[in-house]
Amino acid sequence: MYSGPIILFDGVCNLCNTSVQFVIKHDPKAIFKFASLQSEAGQTLLKKYNLPQNDFNSFILIENNQAYTKSSAALKASKLLKGPVKVLQLFIFVPVFIRDRVYNFISKNRYKWFGKKNECKVPTPDLIARFLN
Repeated sequence: MYSGPIILFDGVCNLCNTSVQFVIKHDPKAIFKFASLQSEAGQTLLKKYNLPQNDFNSFILIENNQAYTKSSAALKASKLLKGPVKVLQLFIFVPVFIRDRVYNFISKNRYKWFGKKNECKVPTPDLIARFLN
């Protein structure tokens, strides 16, 4: 299995898919790999890290054999990206219970605000190698 940072995301969520595209755009060295939470690879990783396999409400970052969820995952991922997005790291000083409360509010409303697809988006041929099956 891949040893670099892996992002697990809700494959049918428009906001989540847009977030993955944002990461790809700001990851010029292509260090991140991706898997939808619904995919076989996503389910295998959820099981490996003892995370719920039927709850798709969290962005998950797996890095150095550790799984991070919700706001902590997003902030740790932003640290590895290029450009002004690194300023998001300042939010790491906000207590996790506050960050995750905001995260949960957005997660709870993401389908209503941003919509969802009936199935996971298939990556373009030039990005296919970055997505785990």
